[in-house]
Amino acid sequence: MKYIYNKLVRDKIPENIDSMKGRKCKYKILNDKEYLQELDKKIFEEAHEFVEEHSIEELADLMEVIFAIMKDRNISIEDLENARQIKNSKKGSFNDKIYLIDVEQEDIDEREEKELKKEWRKNT
Repeated sequence: MKYIYNKLVRDKIPENIDSMKGRKCKYKILNDKEYLQELDKKIFEEAHEFVEEHSIEELADLMEVIFAIMKDRNISIEDLENARQIKNSKKGSFNDKIYLIDVEQEDIDEREEKELKKEWRKNT
């Protein structure tokens, strides 16, 4: 039986699979463009898995993908923390548990229209 995955996996996964009796995997090393595309997919995969389980292990997987993206884009933890603090000072955090229902306005806001049409929002 062959199981098709076609996804980015952690570095030791092929070694772990091949060390099991009766199992052999096939894989390739991605180029930089492919790697970034697969990291983008992986962050959604890990976020979905965290939402399903809410486990610390799934949160750790999500963080691992975030760290890989940071490394690939040369973003330090200090840069990230600085950006987080700046955004918090402008827009706040999520401490107050505010859930926005809707906004009424007279004129069409192109930025809002674009935001609401994003592909990932269609499943929420």
